[in-house]
Amino acid sequence: MCKGIGKNVWIIPDGFLPEKSNGDFNSHEAICVLNTGDEAAEISIIVYFEDREPMEKFDVVCEARRTNHIRLDKIKSESSKMIPVGVPYALKVESSVPIVVQHSRMDTTQAEMTLMTTIAY
Repeated sequence: MCKGIGKNVWIIPDGFLPEKSNGDFNSHEAICVLNTGDEAAEISIIVYFEDREPMEKFDVVCEARRTNHIRLDKIKSESSKMIPVGVPYALKVESSVPIVVQHSRMDTTQAEMTLMTTIAY
């Protein structure tokens, strides 16, 4: 039996989905999850804002010994709500088993697109 590597709670304080993109690629952010354990990870995401109540019930699964790249411009909550564009946000990622979480941002608002990535806290 393989005990999973990582933590059960992760914080990503800097999130932003631009309102427009340039060229063939859409600007987006992703939570990249690695589950090295023997059990599926049941993941719940809460979205926090500067000036409004949090959005909850963004639930996904990362199967045992797998990865899951969760596009934040496509994820929907239990009530089919999506993360708003043009609004700064932060994320709390909670998992039923230890996982590793990486946050990536593809910014294509200019022709010289850029990719930023970091391990969450």
